[in-house]
Amino acid sequence: MTTKPKAKKFRIRRSLPATGTEGATAVARTGDPQPPTTPQTPTTPQARPRAVPNLPPRDAATGKPPAPGQAKSAEQEIDDIKREGLTGRQLRMARRMAQKNGLAATSDYDAVRLLRSAGIDPFERANMLELVGQQEQAATPAKVSENRVQLPQTMPVDKNTLPSTETRSPAEMRAIEIGEIQKDIARRRRRRLMLMLARLSVFVFLPTMFAAWYFYSVATPMYSTKSEFLILQADNTGGTGLGSLLSGTQFATNQDSIATQSYLASKDAMVRLDADEGFKNVFADPTIDPIQRLPQNASHEQAYKLYKKYVKIGYDPTEGVIRMEVSAPDPAVSAGFSRALIGYAETRVDDLSQRKREDQMRDARLSLEKAKDDRRAAQAALVALQENSVLDPEGLIVSLRNQISNVEIQLQEKELQLAALKDNPRPNRARMAGVEGDVRRLKDLLERLRDKMTEATAGESSLAQQTAQIQMAQADLATADLLMQSALQTLKQTELEANRQVRYLTTSVEPVASQDPSYPRSFENTVLAFLIFSGIYLMISLTASILREQVSS
Repeated sequence: MTTKPKAKKFRIRRSLPATGTEGATAVARTGDPQPPTTPQTPTTPQARPRAVPNLPPRDAATGKPPAPGQAKSAEQEIDDIKREGLTGRQLRMARRMAQKNGLAATSDYDAVRLLRSAGIDPFERANMLELVGQQEQAATPAKVSENRVQLPQTMPVDKNTLPSTETRSPAEMRAIEIGEIQKDIARRRRRRLMLMLARLSVFVFLPTMFAAWYFYSVATPMYSTKSEFLILQADNTGGTGLGSLLSGTQFATNQDSIATQSYLASKDAMVRLDADEGFKNVFADPTIDPIQRLPQNASHEQAYKLYKKYVKIGYDPTEGVIRMEVSAPDPAVSAGFSRALIGYAETRVDDLSQRKREDQMRDARLSLEKAKDDRRAAQAALVALQENSVLDPEGLIVSLRNQISNVEIQLQEKELQLAALKDNPRPNRARMAGVEGDVRRLKDLLERLRDKMTEATAGESSLAQQTAQIQMAQADLATADLLMQSALQTLKQTELEANRQVRYLTTSVEPVASQDPSYPRSFENTVLAFLIFSGIYLMISLTASILREQVSS
């Protein structure tokens, strides 16, 4: 009778799935042939590690006991164990098993050596499960102190203790372990996905649903009234220069439009609107939702915040149009607010142009009044000079000069006539006496005329001085006339320019009450809330990930 040679079985060392480098190392080693070990017997849930008799140490490379006289030292056995390529997890399990069995090991490899010397396979699955079970029971109050008997035990008769005849190739074992690792990775991914969905639900989905509930069910509908108006300048047909070039464009009224926009968006306009139309009372109505409602007896600052939210004013510099949108819980109230604000803007534009015109006209009028006063003063001075002196001093001086000239001519004629009589050897004495009398009388007259002429041209009250003063007064009067004419012309030009600078507010789009509410825009606001919460969650998640990485590195 022939017996079949017994097939040599190799035990494939199998470790629990591990992550990171240990898991990859365990998978990589499953396909390598391992040294033969004792066959593994099936264990029951309550099985204990099977004790084997104390055997001499075996060679780690061949698994056979050394030949007689070839016993290895502890260092050589540890070196052989190191060459086996055990994982860190296996070494830690061996160290714990050595401590459990009361073996004083100096290192993890020494623990493997001592366990094998004691006949205990540290990598047997039953031993590992028992070690894990005892570690879990260590936390309970029950304390089990039981020493393992390292002696051959009797085998039960009714149980199959023979080695399993099922054999698996290293490729199958590798595939099985890879499958377990993949299942573990998938399980972790599902757990992380569920955690991420939970965080998204708490920080994104629930706030978004709350926002949608508010916008669709709670928020009070607001009716908006839109209007457009622009500021125009009077036609400048007589203007010249750069002003005439810009007069027909929006740049001529750019500053006025900006000033009007600033006024309508200011607290002054809000206070005036509240005094005229009751802005605070409208938004303090209890029918408005609590978020949009204005508290009772609210201050101007609180009302102004709400005013800036529901009164939107924009200015387009390319077209020169001011666009205004006013929202209110009631469409009629919204249209009333819009008309009141347009009236305030028109009043402000009129005030701005009126002030400018009044300033220019006031300066022109002051200049004209001053010129008139100067002319009156010059004319009064001329009249005063003429009253205190000869009416025409210059004419009187000319008359005296003419008389002196005539007397000198007559005197020369008489002197010639007297000289002719004296040249006669026997002149007529009576005739000579008459001519000499005429000469004497003419000389006396000439002396008197010269004295008058001297008195008229010398002294403080001479005719020459009076003539000079009158001429200066006449020049001042002429200058005052010119200044007054120039001031009068300036006043007329200023009036024309002021009329050309008049600003007019023209309403291109009249405010009309709407029939359907414009706010809240439920869908757009819900999407916006979702994007905002998502962005906040994303920023917090990235910040936490970066901080976690920095702390762990």
